Amino acid sequence: MVSKRDPTSEKIRHFSVTACLIPICSLYGAAVTTVEGVGSIKTRLHPVQERIAKSHGTQCGFCTPGMVMSMYTLLRNHPQPSEEQLMAALGGNLCRCTGYRPVLASGKTFCLESNGCPQNGTGKCCLDPGEDDLSSLGGKSDVSPLVFVPSLKICTELFAKEEFQPLDPTQELIFPPELLRMTENPEKRTLTFHGERITWISPGTLQELLQLKVKHPGAPLVLGNTSLGEISELSVVSKTSDGLTIGAGCSLAQVEDILAERVSELPEEKTQTFRALLKHLKSLAGQQIRNLAVRPLGPSLGPPHLFLNLTEMKHLTFLLHCAEMSLSSTEGTRQIPLSKHFLAGLASADLKPEEILESVSIPHSRKWEFVSAFRQAQCQQNALADMNAAMRVLLKEGSDTIEDLSIAYGGVGAATISAQKSCQQLLGRRWDELMLDEACRLLLDEVSLPGWAPGGKVEFKRTLVVSFFFKFYLEVLQELKKLVKLSSVSGSCRYPEISDRFLSALEDFPVAVPQGVQMYQSVDSHQPLQDPVGRPIMHLSGLKHATGEAIFCDDIPMVDKELFMALVTSTRAHAKIISVDFSEALELPGVVDVVTAEDIPGTNGAEDDKLLAVDKVLCVGQIICAVVAGSDVQAKRAIEKIKITYQDQEPVIFTTQDAIKHNSFLCPEKKLEQGNIEEAFEKVDQIVEGEVHVGGQEHFYMETQRVLVIPKTEDKELDIYVSTQDPAHVQKTVSSTLNIPINRITCHVKRVGGGFGGKVGRPAVFGAIAAVGAIK
Repeated sequence: MVSKRDPTSEKIRHFSVTACLIPICSLYGAAVTTVEGVGSIKTRLHPVQERIAKSHGTQCGFCTPGMVMSMYTLLRNHPQPSEEQLMAALGGNLCRCTGYRPVLASGKTFCLESNGCPQNGTGKCCLDPGEDDLSSLGGKSDVSPLVFVPSLKICTELFAKEEFQPLDPTQELIFPPELLRMTENPEKRTLTFHGERITWISPGTLQELLQLKVKHPGAPLVLGNTSLGEISELSVVSKTSDGLTIGAGCSLAQVEDILAERVSELPEEKTQTFRALLKHLKSLAGQQIRNLAVRPLGPSLGPPHLFLNLTEMKHLTFLLHCAEMSLSSTEGTRQIPLSKHFLAGLASADLKPEEILESVSIPHSRKWEFVSAFRQAQCQQNALADMNAAMRVLLKEGSDTIEDLSIAYGGVGAATISAQKSCQQLLGRRWDELMLDEACRLLLDEVSLPGWAPGGKVEFKRTLVVSFFFKFYLEVLQELKKLVKLSSVSGSCRYPEISDRFLSALEDFPVAVPQGVQMYQSVDSHQPLQDPVGRPIMHLSGLKHATGEAIFCDDIPMVDKELFMALVTSTRAHAKIISVDFSEALELPGVVDVVTAEDIPGTNGAEDDKLLAVDKVLCVGQIICAVVAGSDVQAKRAIEKIKITYQDQEPVIFTTQDAIKHNSFLCPEKKLEQGNIEEAFEKVDQIVEGEVHVGGQEHFYMETQRVLVIPKTEDKELDIYVSTQDPAHVQKTVSSTLNIPINRITCHVKRVGGGFGGKVGRPAVFGAIAAVGAIK
């Protein structure tokens, strides 16, 4: 959590941020709170930590500190949040174990009580099953039906809210007085941080920034929006009678707040563009990203050197048809209209090396003008869009005749595509079904997607081209009907009716808070205390997960003479290794040695699955060698210097059909047969044939593969600390690789930060390679 004092309101604001995306130099003047600073099992737990553990919101525990900090930040800003705020706060967190429901259940204990429960105040829950419900669960199945015994008490509560310690906002950490004094008397001076290879410069004023751009035109500009080191001119927000000007230094979260405020203040007809932008922003990334990411309306200006590459926001600038961007340099300020040339990504409309984007001016929408934005992704947050679109139409007052039309699509090519020809041909047409049919035909012709379109899914995206416009057509009709009701021309215009079967296209998919009911038989008075049945028991490491005190493999303190290993993997598949040159890598500072297959004293894996490739590689990502260095940064830097020469081999097999053609199979053919198969097929009445194609699967676990190998002083004994679900397999593989007895190898597994298929067999490979490096 990052806390800062808002110079405008003089209030302390708290932001949840993604730690791996925020440069530490950008935090000058800000207060940073991590999970260790919230509470500890050694001193005092914070209510957030206690409740997420006792509500069973932790399993592997690797994601739990992030969940705690997002929830903690929410409570610092809103001590009694709504369920919607809770969902939004956790939208940027990732969990692979619990499915979020118990995490949200713990957070809901802080939320305001819902008034919608029909049995509120009765002491009962409408989700609790009655006797009839429980009896019906038994069914008439022959397989172990649930038997309902009236004398047995069935429970659904997994934790008791009354046992939780209360949240007391007055006991939270205060904003450091030293930082308060710094914000009250800010020094407008340039701060410089020198690193090994990078220099970070934080200018104090806009003029200093512009001078630095002249001096270092190729240097990336990173905006982080902390309380100090912040250039006030880039965070200015001004409201006029014509529109809104937003400084380029405002984060996406600030832009959200600004747009929401204007939407609440202005008539609906003036906020069409604001509402479209606001809707799109809410589905972009997660709250932690939006708290940091900046420059949402001009990401095509120069390289996207931000905390997040927001290129998919680029097409939304088309919504701002009459908007202008203010660009500043030491020579002065110039305005760029957001025109078709800018959207096309032309160099003439882009930033000059010495310029910066200072602000974007967004005009109010007009009466009879309608604006919408659409986005299709695999999930509503934290996923890049497969495709998005921005659409705007201006109708002649009191009619349904198109006076101006703008349509743009993103995700269909390298740059945003503006359907100018289609829009031009539709001018003067009525907003009806004939226009809809013609528009769909024109758009499919103009917005062509080649087979090599970025991201693939060509047929799906062609469908989206039409479906986005169809939805826009329905939205405009719906708005027209509302506008006519409030207008004096209500009797002069008739608009097409929307069919009932199309009404659902106007509805957004709701994001509901997950709910569930767990039923179990409660304990009786004769049940021994050590019997866990019927007792919802908290994870034994739950509290340590919630406080960040649970030690995973990567948390083990450094031991004396510890070195780091980075793997060199193949960039080619099915190729012969001609040569491996690591001479440049060995010359780098901190590099100790390179481990190859020649260093393995025992078995180098199976023939088709070598630990370290010898003379050929089978696939991209196959391990060839490993660099050992004094730090992980030095090791990763060294692997980039290793030069490998390949020679492709024949035949090249890319598909299952290729494999069948060349008789290339991973294992002997397996069949399930009974009786005379050929005779049966000759006699059957119908034969159904078909094909099923299954794509590859990527294993994904919260904790990456990690192993620590510590050689002992005698008899080649090893202590191995590894994140695996099968330590015995690691032990056997290391024994075989080093050609030493298995009893000299001790594997330690305290906990695993998520397995999901990737922590069973593969850790043995990393353990064996690390052991070879440790012995060498």
